[in-house]
Amino acid sequence: MAIDSEYAKNMASQLANYQVQAAWTRAQTSEKTYQSQLTAVGTLDSALKSFRTAVTGLRSGGSSMLVNSATFSQTGYASATVSASATPGNYQFFVKQLASAQQLAVPGIADGDVPASGSLGFSQNGKSFAIDLATVDKDGNGVRSLDELAAAINAAPDNSGLTASLVRSTDPVTGTASVSLLLSSNSSGAANQISVSTDGVPGSFLGKTPQELSKAQDAIVMLGGETGMQLTNASNTFSNMIDGVSLTFTKAHVAGEAPLSLTVGQDKSATEAKMKSFIDAFNSLMSTFDSLTASGGKDSERGSLAGDSSIRSVESMLNQVVRTAFGGKSLIDFGVAADRNGKLTLNAERFAKALAADPAGLDKLFSEKGNLIDSIDKNVAIYTGSVNGVMKNRKDFINAQIGRVKDQYEALDRQYELHYTRYLRQYTNLMEVMSSMEQTQGMFG
Repeated sequence: MAIDSEYAKNMASQLANYQVQAAWTRAQTSEKTYQSQLTAVGTLDSALKSFRTAVTGLRSGGSSMLVNSATFSQTGYASATVSASATPGNYQFFVKQLASAQQLAVPGIADGDVPASGSLGFSQNGKSFAIDLATVDKDGNGVRSLDELAAAINAAPDNSGLTASLVRSTDPVTGTASVSLLLSSNSSGAANQISVSTDGVPGSFLGKTPQELSKAQDAIVMLGGETGMQLTNASNTFSNMIDGVSLTFTKAHVAGEAPLSLTVGQDKSATEAKMKSFIDAFNSLMSTFDSLTASGGKDSERGSLAGDSSIRSVESMLNQVVRTAFGGKSLIDFGVAADRNGKLTLNAERFAKALAADPAGLDKLFSEKGNLIDSIDKNVAIYTGSVNGVMKNRKDFINAQIGRVKDQYEALDRQYELHYTRYLRQYTNLMEVMSSMEQTQGMFG
């Protein structure tokens, strides 16, 4: 009988597999469970972060749950920013004059016109600075170019708030090129008028009369109509002109025109939309909880985090926070209730009545320091923190368990090799013995 080495190897492999199969199956089941949990915790972590972002976004940029709006009688004259604190009312404005920034053009200057000495000074609104012309030639070619002069003005560390630039043009008849030095105030308003002085500057540099392209003037707006109360401002934006209302005027009236009417009032639809966005964000998170913690049944799968007490604690915390009263008001006072599945619903009619009766109460409930948004932000951060958050710690623990399962695989591989080697040796020895016996029997054949 010839020794069949492949047969010995196959038998050794089967027996070695039998020795480790049960432990290998248990390890695979554990790995699958841990991987499923890791995915589920990652999904919940993302859902919590999305919920936190959505909730805190309700007051981003200083906004609040209470939305006010501004309506104008005419378009093109102004725009408005209205805060939650704005008092409803009607106002009339006659835009007599828009604010503008001064702009001066000094024409017909050539590079060779910039002197090698002297000081060129500028002043605005009580601030001044000077350019030493001897330092203008940065490339050291002996010529103080207009480009270098404009750059020196703009780079001056104590620049009072103006920008120098060059405007080039060509006469269509003679073909002669000319350059103008343009001095522009960075801020509007009469106080920012540009004053230019020369000290020890020889020749006719800046001797030409500058051409004023734009005046330095304040905005003049008449509150109450063309003959009303005069309001002035260096900018066309009047911040908090009326409590909670900032206006930016963009067009002046012509004498005798009808004034611009402004109506400030609650934007009930936008306020309701904000409340619905909060409810949608909460319900979306609750749906994630339901999916991940489902107990399962005949027609549904068991959630990867079913029966997990630490996960249930997150859901319980959130349900408790949204039912808490802040500033004497709770969500239920504004028509928000929870159904039997824990999802929030909004009774639009009750919401409208509550909002009309106590609009400030809605803002206090959500936005005041330490109230609903702050509480959600603070409590959710405990779970989603990147350093020691509950979700991070949970993922670290699961990853550690997955690491242990991988260690088990390595140990089982070593056990398999030991069993395989032992069985291969035994089968090989057995086949050698059987071969020897066949040969002996053949001698007596």
